[in-house]
Amino acid sequence: MQSDVSERAATEASPSSDEINWAVEGDTCVRLLRDLLRIPTVNPPGNERPAAERVAEFLREQKLEPRVVESEPTRASVIVRYAGNGRLPPLLLTGHLDVVEADATTWTRPPFSADIADGCIWGRGAVDMKNMVSMSACVMGLLARTKPKLERDIIFAAVADEETGSSKGAHFLVNEHPDLVRAEYALGEIGGFSLHLMGRTFYPIQVAEKGQVWLTATFSGEAGHGSMPRADSAVIKAAEAIVRLGHNRLPFHPTEVVRRFLHDLAAGLPHPARFVLPRLATPALAGLVLDRVLSDPALRRTFASYLSNTASPTVVRAGNKTNVIPSSASVEIDGRTLPGQSEQDFLREIRRQIGDEAVVEVMASQPPVVTPVDTPMFRCLADVIRTHDPQGIPLPAMIPGFTDAKAYSKLGTKYYGFSPVRFEANDGISFAALYHGRDERIPEAGLRWGLRALYDAVIGFSHERS
Repeated sequence: MQSDVSERAATEASPSSDEINWAVEGDTCVRLLRDLLRIPTVNPPGNERPAAERVAEFLREQKLEPRVVESEPTRASVIVRYAGNGRLPPLLLTGHLDVVEADATTWTRPPFSADIADGCIWGRGAVDMKNMVSMSACVMGLLARTKPKLERDIIFAAVADEETGSSKGAHFLVNEHPDLVRAEYALGEIGGFSLHLMGRTFYPIQVAEKGQVWLTATFSGEAGHGSMPRADSAVIKAAEAIVRLGHNRLPFHPTEVVRRFLHDLAAGLPHPARFVLPRLATPALAGLVLDRVLSDPALRRTFASYLSNTASPTVVRAGNKTNVIPSSASVEIDGRTLPGQSEQDFLREIRRQIGDEAVVEVMASQPPVVTPVDTPMFRCLADVIRTHDPQGIPLPAMIPGFTDAKAYSKLGTKYYGFSPVRFEANDGISFAALYHGRDERIPEAGLRWGLRALYDAVIGFSHERS
């Protein structure tokens, strides 16, 4: 029955939806987000406990009964549930409380100030992803106050430790408290944001994410005096390997999700983009399109990451004294793997670049995640986008990074990146640049828009039907 009515989900929201004072609810969401942005939860070390307690306090004010769970001292997550009639499995809303570091000397405004300026709320975590935490908490508050009849329980989990692999957050909950977060579907990062391209507005919805293979490659060589250079030193070997990784793409592996993304994106664009973009899915043409057609370097990097496994040298270690050639040099490599590619596939490709001499140690590995597109949930999300932006074009997308989807998928949960926010075409803000970048901020109007879109998605998908 769910699939038969999903196309009407966005327009069948709770009868009280239009009666909600969205200006007031938006004010509440803005206040909560600003409170959370002022709490520095930089990971490492994390210390998400104060943020979790603020979310729990808010939920208690809404007459809900949240549960705060710590994987270890200070590494806290908060979970709460609104009960439906149980005819269908739960829907999970999820966001993480931790953020990456922020160099205040490079920011226009202090990264933990939660300033409102230029129509935006500024702060580390504004889009990654305390916005989703705030919107989800407010949706739960609305459910508690309006008491709609739902066919599913709605669970909200605001978790620790996503930025360093989720072991103390989502993976801990899945492994130690699975019944708290077990759900048929989950909504989290990254998706539902407006992307303006060639005069059109798209809304990518995450249905897949690449896998993670983080490794250390260690090179050896003869030690010696710095006054007598060696072309075969460990440092030179490591440097040459780094250069090869930086200059050479790994092989193209077009995937079904990327083929569909390129097709749907191209269908919404004028010529010649409509003709050219799908050619990225042809390995023999992909390099030519990337290097000769895509003039924007940021766009080129983005599309390149969709087409192959990637390897970024990130940390280099060698030596202790200026006048000593060290016998060992190591480089840490951030590897990301496409759906259909295994850890071993990736290591074989890396070996072709760095050679067989290096000793390779895998530090962390997680597989890719793919969620089906042809589901009632995805159709509901697409309908919500069309309702709230009639000119918007929803499309399934893959992200090159990882999210808590890797944890929840172990329970069989179908995870979609949908933390909606609207950016205006002329505001000069690049959503992609905000993630882990300086001057992270979210348009206040876009946050308010996202709150209502998220609420309508939850109600539209879950409300009781006769």
